[in-house]
Order: sequence, then structure tokens, then C-alpha cells
Amino acid sequence: MELQALIDSHFEARKKEEEELIALKERIEKRRAERAEQQRIRAEKERERQNRLAEEKARREEEDAKRRAEDDMKKKKALSSMGATYSSYLAKADQKRGKKQTAREMKKKILAERRKPLNIDHLSEDKLRDKAKELWDTLYQLETEKFEFSEKLKRQKYDIMTVRARVEMLAKFSKKAGATAKGKVGGRWK
Repeated sequence: MELQALIDSHFEARKKEEEELIALKERIEKRRAERAEQQRIRAEKERERQNRLAEEKARREEEDAKRRAEDDMKKKKALSSMGATYSSYLAKADQKRGKKQTAREMKKKILAERRKPLNIDHLSEDKLRDKAKELWDTLYQLETEKFEFSEKLKRQKYDIMTVRARVEMLAKFSKKAGATAKGKVGGRWK
């Protein structure tokens, strides 16, 4: 009888455990379904928010484009009312600015070509000495070129000054020669 009571209590405990396990599985499934629903709702809200942001951005860009177009029209009206001389002045100023930018870009390009990365982290002592000597030679060459160009510039300035002085002297003499030709000739005025 005790054995039967033990068997009955074991089956009842097992039945309770199975019921608890089934209830636990149902709760897990229910929670999983709730989580999936929450994720779906969250994804939907995120899509709506993204759409709203995209629409707002498009609207802002459209307004900016309209404002820019209006500003351009106002500028064109103001320029046309100011006259052709001022607009040609502005066009020349824009061209000069463009030339400056291109010169600046050319300078950056040339400097980028001349300037090489060092990459000295992996070099040994002898190779570092060779690299230092190479850099020194390059620097020496550049300084030499700089000196030669500055001397050439000085020489050209000197040449310009002498030629200008000669032109001025010739202009003075030609004025005197022209004055005698138009002046008195043989007692009469020409």
C-alpha cells in the first residue's frame, strides 16, 4: 500500500510538472507573440517617422530652392537697375576670384606632388641616415632654386628699370626734336 501511495504521489507530481511545463510553454509563446507585435508596431512607427523626416527634408529643400530662386531674381533685378557697368564689374570680379582659386588649386596640386610621405617607422638606422641625406639634398636643391629665382627676379627688375629710364630719356629728346620741327623755321611759324 505504501508503494501504491508512492506511485500515486509520483504520478500526481509528474502530472503537476507537465501542467506547469505546458503553462510555461504557453506563457513563452504568448510573450513571443507579444514581442513580435511590439517589434512590428515599433518598425511601423519608425517607418512613419522616416517618411515624415523625408517629407520634411524635401519640403525644406523645396523652400530653400524657392528662396534661392527669389534671391537670384532680386539680385538680377538690382543688377539690371544698377546698369551694365556694375554688372560687368561683378563679372570681372568673379573671373578674378575664379583665377585666384585655380591658382590656389594649382599650388596645392604642385605641393602635393612635391611633398611625399615619410614612412620612416620601419626603417633601420642606416636607412634613416640615407633618408635624412636624401631629404637634405632635396632641401638644398630647393633652396638653390629659390636663390636662383630671386637673383633672376632682381636682374629682371633692374633691366626693367634701365629700359624704363631709357624710354623716358628718349621721350624727352623726341619731344624737344618735335618742338623744333613745329616751331620757327626761317623766320616763319609753321
